[in-house]
Amino acid sequence: MEIKVLGSGAGGGFPQWNCNCGNCRAVRAGTPGFKPRTQSSLAVSANGADWLLLNASPDLRQQISSATELAPDADDGLRASPIKAVALTNGDVDHVAGLLNMREAQPFSLYAAGRVLDALGANPIFTILQTPLVPRIELHMDEAVETKGAGLDLGLAIRAFPVPGKIALYLENANAPNFGTSAGDTLGLEIIEAATGDSFFYIPGCATVDAPLADRLRDAKLVFFDGTLFQENEMIEQGLLGKTGSRMGHINVSGDDGSIAAFAPLNVKRKIYVHINNSNPLLNEFSEEYAIAQAAGWEIAEDGMEVSL
Repeated sequence: MEIKVLGSGAGGGFPQWNCNCGNCRAVRAGTPGFKPRTQSSLAVSANGADWLLLNASPDLRQQISSATELAPDADDGLRASPIKAVALTNGDVDHVAGLLNMREAQPFSLYAAGRVLDALGANPIFTILQTPLVPRIELHMDEAVETKGAGLDLGLAIRAFPVPGKIALYLENANAPNFGTSAGDTLGLEIIEAATGDSFFYIPGCATVDAPLADRLRDAKLVFFDGTLFQENEMIEQGLLGKTGSRMGHINVSGDDGSIAAFAPLNVKRKIYVHINNSNPLLNEFSEEYAIAQAAGWEIAEDGMEVSL
């Protein structure tokens, strides 16, 4: 099973188009230790030819242009794509807007929780993805679904499961408890290779590692996990946004309640942070925070990173 990180940044990417924080200034200046990142997405293949996308980033067109595996082959017809399916972890703009890049009457399958499919269905702009060509397939919790697209079996299965999180910002209801968040608004995905049974986990958004999630991830071979913020208040302290990580539905990396501490007893063989916000000091490879994460056994994803399982 081949896995390629298409985008490792959080919403807005790195540098964010309108952000002038220290990290964004540094990456624009080409400062050593800082690398540009597009918005969060992975591509997975069991055969190296047919690909499943995990989330569809607003930067998808750029990501496809940077990944030759995702471009049509020279021998293909006038309209072709090796991307056969997309699976969504939530309805966030930075995970669904890339679907609009996939118009032009191209067949692929779209997998998501029912509430996310309902949100897309309620927005007429997504009707540009014609239903006969782009079937919407609901992911039911803890059911392994064989992934198919454009008439092909991809040799992969998706097992979706709920994780603590928050409803997409544009769907928030300020008058409802927890802004209207419900089960299925934020998913983790286990991607399983049919031929070998090998699997990995993709969880780019998560508010806390609760007991059920810890039990699920214990002894996993590979986990891509939410690395949005290093500490709870970093966006407030940098003057970027008046919200904590918890308010945004993202666990912090550091601290007694952070992901480094939560994963420490789980014996996960390989741990990789994705969905890294422009405020996060992990984006500086020479920072103390980067060294702390590495010492705890974590890798920091970069665009174009390749993993074989």
